[in-house]
Amino acid sequence: MKKNKLHNIKESGFNVPNGYFDSLEDNIMSELKLKEFSKNSGFKTPDNYFDAIEDTILNKVSLNKETKVIKLFNRSTIAYASSIAAAVLLLFSLSIFSNQDEELDYETVENYILNENFDSYEIASLLDEEDLSEENFIEFNIEDEAVEDYIFDNLDVEDLY
Repeated sequence: MKKNKLHNIKESGFNVPNGYFDSLEDNIMSELKLKEFSKNSGFKTPDNYFDAIEDTILNKVSLNKETKVIKLFNRSTIAYASSIAAAVLLLFSLSIFSNQDEELDYETVENYILNENFDSYEIASLLDEEDLSEENFIEFNIEDEAVEDYIFDNLDVEDLY
């Protein structure tokens, strides 16, 4: 709002619900009656209750009944616990949960490598330096007869010309 129109305000902006002042007196009286009612809650202590409470508590406590004491660690519980521990230890030491590995034949491994499309870098990452040394690749003992048989079986004479 602008400062020059402040003296022209006719409404304050606050509204009171319709019939608010008509029922105001009844609302206030009902609140007062609730407060008076809440003071008298209906619970009452007997006369001289707090004077005699100490004697009644001491009388109940002084009736010392012998209680049976059970030890936490007697021989039977130790025997049970040690037998359970021994059974668990025996279970793990006998390797019940060990997997028995089956040996794979070369065909299965070869088919797996061929079907999975491994490239040479992935296969080389699985090998050690000792596996990749030149000595492992140079030493081939191929007999002359095996080479001749391979040439006769797989090559045509026309291919050589």
